[in-house]
Amino acid sequence: MGLKCGIVGLPNVGKSTLFNALSNNKAEAANFPFCTIEPNVGVISVPDERLNILSGLVSPQKVIPTSFEFVDIAGLVKGASKGEGLGNQFLANIREVDAIAHVVRCFENDNIIHVDGRINPVADKEIIDTELQLKDLESVDKKIAKVERTAKSGDAKAKKELAVLQLFSAALQAGKNARSVKTDAEDRKAVEDLQLLTDKPVIYVTNVDESAIHTGNKYVDAIRQLVKDEGAEVVVVCAAIEAQIAELESVADRDAFLGEYGLKESGLHKLIQAAYHLLDLITYFTAGEKEVRAWTIHRGWKAPQAAGVIHSDFEKGFIRAEVIKISDYQKYRTEAAIRDAGRLAVEGKDYTVEDGDVMHFRFNV
Repeated sequence: MGLKCGIVGLPNVGKSTLFNALSNNKAEAANFPFCTIEPNVGVISVPDERLNILSGLVSPQKVIPTSFEFVDIAGLVKGASKGEGLGNQFLANIREVDAIAHVVRCFENDNIIHVDGRINPVADKEIIDTELQLKDLESVDKKIAKVERTAKSGDAKAKKELAVLQLFSAALQAGKNARSVKTDAEDRKAVEDLQLLTDKPVIYVTNVDESAIHTGNKYVDAIRQLVKDEGAEVVVVCAAIEAQIAELESVADRDAFLGEYGLKESGLHKLIQAAYHLLDLITYFTAGEKEVRAWTIHRGWKAPQAAGVIHSDFEKGFIRAEVIKISDYQKYRTEAAIRDAGRLAVEGKDYTVEDGDVMHFRFNV
């Protein structure tokens, strides 16, 4: 399944530097606003040690990790909801993503100009929130105007939809994000078609300097306090360090570099883990002589749905799934030994796939 995360934030907070560190694509990073004129897209391989384990056991011709798409979207300024700066383009691009990585500047550096001339990540966050809320309010109010006419005629369904839309409108007018509105899944369908910007899940990427990479700082603390009730993820990264890691060719060199800073994992790893947690995603594997491959699905998906990410025919003609736990693969080392030990499970349409399952699907179309 294709997953897309938009990297957003005010100009000069470190978006393009972070993007360059994440991707083989090179967005221009410069010390002035709007250096990223078009959205830059990078497909990042998701690191997973379990792929190495399976590869060592199966010896496939190739190993294919699952991937995550990051989009570096042009900087946002006050008035973007009315078309200021690159506002309209920004807002159009952000509608297409599954989640938002909101980069906030949490470091001081007189050589890097802040668009508003001060370091205040809380104010930066609120600027972007306000612009997105205003755009969402415009979308909701337009739909209210359409639904109202039908509701006035006595249509019960339209009346219910109108009530939900008014709930969202009131929240947005009060400066709250759409994701904060408490409704059930059925009621939320009233705004599904609007793809509300402030309804998307958010990871706050606090960009710090080297001195704060382990403990954070007062700016990070302020962001954590501000978003504690949002259900969002907060990740601490140093984009400057990530940029240096990206220049290193070998895994050994990267590990050694991380070790020099006392880090066990890169900011890229932390960001991907946060995205998977936020979107409630898991990984299952297929393993054979031709390839060992990772597949991303939503937690709770049944076996036919999981098969569908490989090919729609797998889901349509699903018969059964053969499932091996990766711990059993490590213990018995071959599929034949796993079968002999009775550790290969045959599951039907109601099987809920678990993170780390190694699966083989039987289907007939």
